[in-house]
Amino acid sequence: MRRYPKHGRPALALVLALASAACSDGAGMRSQATDPRATVLSDSAFATLSQQLSGPGGYFDTDNLISNETSYLHVIATLEELGVEGGAYIGVGPDQNFSYIAAVRPLIAFIIDIRRDNLLLHLMFKAMFELSENRIEYLCLLFGRPIPENPESWDGHRIHELVAYIDETEATPELAETSLALVASEVQRLGLPLDEGDVKRIRRFHSTFIDAGLDLRFQSYGRRPRPRYPTYRQLLLETDLMGRQSNYLASEEAFRFVKSLQERNRVIPVVGDLGGRHALRAIGEEIEGRGLVVSAFYTSNVEFYLVQDRTFHTYALNVRSLPRDEESVIIRAYFGRNFGFVHPQAVAGYYSVQLLQPLSEFVHDFEAGNYENYLDIVMSDEIEVH
Repeated sequence: MRRYPKHGRPALALVLALASAACSDGAGMRSQATDPRATVLSDSAFATLSQQLSGPGGYFDTDNLISNETSYLHVIATLEELGVEGGAYIGVGPDQNFSYIAAVRPLIAFIIDIRRDNLLLHLMFKAMFELSENRIEYLCLLFGRPIPENPESWDGHRIHELVAYIDETEATPELAETSLALVASEVQRLGLPLDEGDVKRIRRFHSTFIDAGLDLRFQSYGRRPRPRYPTYRQLLLETDLMGRQSNYLASEEAFRFVKSLQERNRVIPVVGDLGGRHALRAIGEEIEGRGLVVSAFYTSNVEFYLVQDRTFHTYALNVRSLPRDEESVIIRAYFGRNFGFVHPQAVAGYYSVQLLQPLSEFVHDFEAGNYENYLDIVMSDEIEVH
């Protein structure tokens, strides 16, 4: 697989610099390089795998371009303490997955979501990883900003400094169009069959990032805006419960791990319903066939909707079929104020709560009939997050 299809980092920096002018290592790769289970997947294998694992799509009433979970990093230190590492990662939603991937360092990752839009969004992110050499280039491409001179000198900069650069640098129409065209062109080289409508939707997602900048927020359809939803700026600057910057863009090493996984076609976007009969079960079979177990399964608060839609039982059977060991965990988000009480693990000042449960404990409790409602699920977590 090519590293930088027909552009490469110098081409990207030059193209964006010219557009701007017209208007004005992988020390953390651990043992993956020598693990035969971490080899490069060809573009055709990537596309085939995504299509074979996917099932019917569905509707959900949010754009979900970014997370609404301010607490998303609160589990990072506990994941490290528990030794949750390697294996296969499964997650839902947008780019908060990359922060979990950077922490867990899986050999392969599967991003599953009922919305086909999420697959298209992850193809957009993948294209940006492949086109960008480092974090500042990635953020400039995402937000249509000019790349600074000597972008490699930004490798040691703190995330606050990268955020400040994006905030202080304007996107011009010419540069925005150049960024949109570069990403749209790269997306179409990734192997998955896309029609004109798919490409237009990817351009729309990218335009939303460019137009809103770091003020971008999670949006719902048909519901009142929630003022507690964080901006993308807030999400980037969040910390774990040890006070550490743990977003995947907080360090060059974390970014390059995710970039390496993306370049090797080992972050597979999948369309599917967690409570359906195909996608999640097929992912589990694929993981088992590769001789791996699930290290972390990030469900966000999807279980709430599965209980509501009466598909939780099928979901739990799917989870039971996943290959696992004693270190395998479920990461979930809980928005407890919807139920009129505060979860015991809630952190002051946070609307959401991040929870951890051993995957084996979930299966045990399900088989014991302990899940009569959603609160039973979120109150059953065995691991104290700290």
